[in-house]
Amino acid sequence: MPNPSGALAAQIDALLPQTQCTRCGYPDCTAYAQAIAEGQAEINRCPPGGAQGIARLSELLQRPALALNPECGAEAPRLLAVIDPAQCIGCTLCIQACPVDAIAGAPKRMHTVIAQWCTGCALCLPPCPVDCIRMEPLPDAALAAQTGWDAWTAAQSAEARQRYARHLERHPRQLAQAVAAEQAQTKPPAAPAPAADRKAALLQAALERARQRQAAT
Repeated sequence: MPNPSGALAAQIDALLPQTQCTRCGYPDCTAYAQAIAEGQAEINRCPPGGAQGIARLSELLQRPALALNPECGAEAPRLLAVIDPAQCIGCTLCIQACPVDAIAGAPKRMHTVIAQWCTGCALCLPPCPVDCIRMEPLPDAALAAQTGWDAWTAAQSAEARQRYARHLERHPRQLAQAVAAEQAQTKPPAAPAPAADRKAALLQAALERARQRQAAT
């Protein structure tokens, strides 16, 4: 049986920039689109899309073009993640966090951001244990001054959507974990899960390897 909200959600999703930044409060652009289609979310929760993105959604849905919700952030120029090679310890946590697989590297090896794939989501910053990642303006001066869809093309959006889909194929549990985390925000914190313990152990091992390399130099 046809799903009207599903068809509408696909139309809405096509108008979102696909940065997968989660600033809207949902785990990805598709989830936000579905929430809009079901009347559970307003159309003004996407900072990367900016005012122009809101206008596009407003036209599609025949809703008022609201101002961007400040709780989700402000419209601003798109930024690029850059990793400091002198500080990177090769822990791979940023690689796991990147929704479009725009970071290349391997355990114990310095990582690097593939600039043309980076959506500027900044999700790689929080998990970095040594704060070696920073967000910088785009190298193209003209684009660095633009915001919203003026700094992001439909082709880039389509490629980001495809890369995110492939990322989920390789990490099928990630979306479910993101949804569970969102639902758990209203619940009291639970005891650390075994997965969290393994992550902490991985991080500790990476830091120890970094200390050993520094001591050997």
